[in-house]
Amino acid sequence: MAVKVAKFGGSSLANSEQFKKVYNIIQMDKDRKYVVPSAFGKRSSDDTKITDLLLLCGTHAENNKPFDDVFSIIENRCLDIVKELDLDLDMTPYLKEIKDTISTNASKEYAASRGEYMSGIILSKLLGYEFIDAAEVIRFEKSGQLDYETTIALLKKKLSKAPNAVIPGFYGATGSGRIVTFSRGGSDVTGALVAQAVDASVYENFTDVCGLLMTNPCIVENPKPIEKVTYRELRELAYMGATVIHEDAIRPVRDAAIPLNIRNTNDPSHPGTMIVGDVEQNASAGTITGIAGKKDFTVIAIEQSYMNSHVGYAQKILSILADFDVSFECMPSGIDNISLVIESSYLEGKLYDIVEQIRLQCNPDSVEVYPNMALIATVGRGMIYMPGMSSKLFSSLYNSGVNIRMINQGSSEINIIVGVENDDFEKAIRSIYDAFVE
Repeated sequence: MAVKVAKFGGSSLANSEQFKKVYNIIQMDKDRKYVVPSAFGKRSSDDTKITDLLLLCGTHAENNKPFDDVFSIIENRCLDIVKELDLDLDMTPYLKEIKDTISTNASKEYAASRGEYMSGIILSKLLGYEFIDAAEVIRFEKSGQLDYETTIALLKKKLSKAPNAVIPGFYGATGSGRIVTFSRGGSDVTGALVAQAVDASVYENFTDVCGLLMTNPCIVENPKPIEKVTYRELRELAYMGATVIHEDAIRPVRDAAIPLNIRNTNDPSHPGTMIVGDVEQNASAGTITGIAGKKDFTVIAIEQSYMNSHVGYAQKILSILADFDVSFECMPSGIDNISLVIESSYLEGKLYDIVEQIRLQCNPDSVEVYPNMALIATVGRGMIYMPGMSSKLFSSLYNSGVNIRMINQGSSEINIIVGVENDDFEKAIRSIYDAFVE
């Protein structure tokens, strides 16, 4: 029998009406046996997230300040949802325990996790599913790192006895019971871990958009949706700045060959975007999957005659970056040159010293620094099957008057990265999109 894991983001649980939508979605497909909720999200643009209010309570407690007024907002919102859903559920004891624990100067992670905890209790009552506290099944080491193997083992054992369950996202606990949270958006990770543990047929991630778009809608008006994308392509797009899904959520489902379906709670009939393994993608020749990019890079261009004959030359350069705790985005090179492309924020207060050390240790013919650069990645498995893809891309930029400062194409040939001036960033993305999308 197929088993589906459904994760619902904060916007899907912002109020009682959204809870009802989630209920209907679960009822539409009985294979949706395990549900992972986030905390109550914003009801409007000027609303405050429950997690932020809980953290504010924790900050007040840490500074020995009363937080009754702030907590009353949390309390009223929680009780209103229960009342509007007409549930036979008394949340008062849970709220009292949370407030009392925060008042004892509990950790910020405990406070931050209680939004998911409360939404999980309410949703489990609404669905008639068993509630499983994530602290029992998501295990962290003392260092705060996820104990991956133990977590999967705990989930398998617990869920094998629970035909239907709600497991709150975002948090877990150490063996001693100390609450630990993932980074923001970590409910995606919880859902992926649950999906792997139950060998789900699909991991559905419900949010407030109908899947992924080919590029940033703030730059291109009404970009086309992406129907299907491979994990490799997704990784490339996410790495270059596309807001997709929590990066750590990819590994559990990718390793288990579980498709990930991004869906819209407000439009449940829309198929959304399916993220699949590489072998499942039959890319059409000449097509691209998406375009993503980021601004504000600095390029350090190093030239040295016969660089290729200097054994360990690149290693010296990278060692200098490591000494300054700086990572690079990419490193295009030629026979006599290497360019280091680095996020400008990493170089604050370090750029002069790094360049000086390159001069001292590597003795190059020249070192030039080019700030205010942007990187744009055009990604698609179909690119490999069509001659002239690069020409098409570069011609589109030429025709738009965009000067290409750098070109980098991986050996896998599923992406082409170009560097342009920050000021040309939006124009370049629109040009590439128009060239490939009819």
